[in-house]
Amino acid sequence: MLRHLSDRTGMGLTANLTLSTLNREGRARVTALAATASIGQPAMTELVQRLERQSLVIRVDDPGDGRAALVTITDAGRALLDDQQRDRRDRLAELLTALPADDEVTLTLAMHVALPVIRRLIDDAQQPRTPAAGETPISRSRTLAGNSR
Repeated sequence: MLRHLSDRTGMGLTANLTLSTLNREGRARVTALAATASIGQPAMTELVQRLERQSLVIRVDDPGDGRAALVTITDAGRALLDDQQRDRRDRLAELLTALPADDEVTLTLAMHVALPVIRRLIDDAQQPRTPAAGETPISRSRTLAGNSR
């Protein structure tokens, strides 16, 4: 399903994540974008340069620090994201029209159960968290995955 709905523009996941971050949160420094994408600053610099060559982002002077630049998404970058979203929505609609009625009911029920859990996971991941006494990130992930020993 993910492969079928994935972007067909030839842009990688990190490039899409970067454009989406800039679209959602506004302009940012390369270091902040690198941290968001969990990649190094040199790799993000290369990505930003590639996106600039494609006219999807531009760099502007940072008004708070004349030595630094901020990356911002262009109208072309926003249009690309809009096109991708519309394409994914159309492909999903196409898949769902071929679904038998019984499967549609099952999928609807599953989504009503899964979506609140997924939203909580995302919200929890965005909140700073102090581990419980004796808990490590690995033990926490095993517990969440149901693989606790």
